[in-house]
Amino acid sequence: MINIRTNEEIEIIRKSALMVSATLTEVAKFLKPGITTLSIDKMAEAFIRDNGGVPSFKGYNDFPYALCISVNDVVVHGFPGSYEVKDGDIISVDCGFYKNGYHGDSAYTFAIGNVKPEVLQLLKITKESLYLGVAQARENNRVGDISFAIEQFTAREHGYGVVRELVGHGVGKKLHEDPQVPNYGKRGDGKKMKEGMVLAIEPMINLGTKDVHTEKDGWTVVTNDKKASAHFEHTTAVRKGKGEPLSTFANIEAAEQANTELNSTYYTQ
Repeated sequence: MINIRTNEEIEIIRKSALMVSATLTEVAKFLKPGITTLSIDKMAEAFIRDNGGVPSFKGYNDFPYALCISVNDVVVHGFPGSYEVKDGDIISVDCGFYKNGYHGDSAYTFAIGNVKPEVLQLLKITKESLYLGVAQARENNRVGDISFAIEQFTAREHGYGVVRELVGHGVGKKLHEDPQVPNYGKRGDGKKMKEGMVLAIEPMINLGTKDVHTEKDGWTVVTNDKKASAHFEHTTAVRKGKGEPLSTFANIEAAEQANTELNSTYYTQ
């Protein structure tokens, strides 16, 4: 069943989505070479709980952490652990925040220091594709219009691999609701969208092959060719003119830039 949210409900979802953005901003401030991915997770969980929220992911289908932290060739659902962040890494952080009965969901891929130019370009194009998808989340469009916009830009124009096994989704009272929102497809296919639907739009784009596999832990999804993968996500309200992101990257980007400048000595040694 596809849910149509009232304006009041959307405002509650917006608050949860903006708290995800605030959490990812804290991650941007915290990231530097030498810290473990588990320390990022612990910091973020404390921030979520200190702000009256519950980490949406922790315990979801027995997932044991507050964040999915996916490094380099890990597409999504990476486990935080003892891995130490390194200069040249890219790190996708996916986060959910639950409060007042509704979830927010957003993801951002961070570049740490001296990242290869072709990988930085992957991040740039993947982020741009997210906004192209969001723009298609308007009343009377179909889900396939979002999917087509993302695939056309990333795969056809730039030659990247678009992950097919994992998709975006509705979000609201449940973390995952109908409809599914693939990052590939045809214009005019899929469910017709109505104002008030809320979607998590989330391109997962690979530098090389689209093909992925899941590790033995049952969660961690990795590119088959071990090349980098990028992931960006906004909780998005369907509107009459164009989709409206309920989460934001503005503060994340500012904090990422400031942190890069602060830690520049790590990257020039």
